[in-house]
Amino acid sequence: MRIAVTGQEGQIARSLIERSTRWQHEVMPVARPSLDLKADTETILRSLAAVSPDAIISAAAYTAVDRAEAEPNLAFAVNECGARAVAEAARSLNVPLIHLSTDYVFDGSKAGPYVETDATNPIDVYGASKLAGEKAVFDVHDNSAIVRTAWVYSPFSSNFAKTMLRLAADREEVAVVTDQRGNPTSALDIADGLLCIAENLASSDDVAQRGIFHMTAQGEATWAEFAETIFSASASLNGPTAQVRQITTAEYPAATQRPLNSRLDCSKLARIHGIRLPEWRTSVPDIVRRLVREPNSVRAS
Repeated sequence: MRIAVTGQEGQIARSLIERSTRWQHEVMPVARPSLDLKADTETILRSLAAVSPDAIISAAAYTAVDRAEAEPNLAFAVNECGARAVAEAARSLNVPLIHLSTDYVFDGSKAGPYVETDATNPIDVYGASKLAGEKAVFDVHDNSAIVRTAWVYSPFSSNFAKTMLRLAADREEVAVVTDQRGNPTSALDIADGLLCIAENLASSDDVAQRGIFHMTAQGEATWAEFAETIFSASASLNGPTAQVRQITTAEYPAATQRPLNSRLDCSKLARIHGIRLPEWRTSVPDIVRRLVREPNSVRAS
């Protein structure tokens, strides 16, 4: 299969490129300057049509959660209007679309993990823009699967694991929130799941394979527990490590609220697409090993 992925430098896009050889697919990144999600629909269509894809994975997005509060128009231009334009391109090319979304469409007040049918209620601009993008995709292209994920980390781009290792290189103690819970999820594992969904959509017209799906690693943690696991893996490699000082969300300065509960129930994904990502702790050591061996990438986060 020839799969176009929007974006090139993000965690998901780079993970898809890396994993593509394992799946024997050709993943073609389509990114700026040839593709700008703020451009008009015809320009975006031409950019995607140029690679003649069999499927499209819409991974590029505005992801600056705090900055979105000051840039709502830009966040919606990319995450809603851009998402709609990519969906319109997929419809015009008559190919399936997989659109990436987030746990931030929920307010985090539920006691247990969120299922796909739970009511959405974003509490910040970023979450609202991503929810608007979900609705825009389904407005124009029903041959689509929306995949919500959360707490993504990888050897690429900026993410929590890289930040923790960078901080640990300079200090003995790191303060980390302990009253938010979620599913730490490797972008490389997500890439495997997305490529499997792309195969399924391209080979079947089954309506059940379209719609909204949750995709995270198995198991859950607090940010503090995630940090401790990262430091433990790093210490085993003689990499940077630090003590974790547990704090509450109220003690952590941020421009906007984060959901206290980001846990996603992924049983629908397993039932419909046969996909179960690994337990989160099993994926941490490999990514930490890569980060420790490439200290410049940690410093760049």
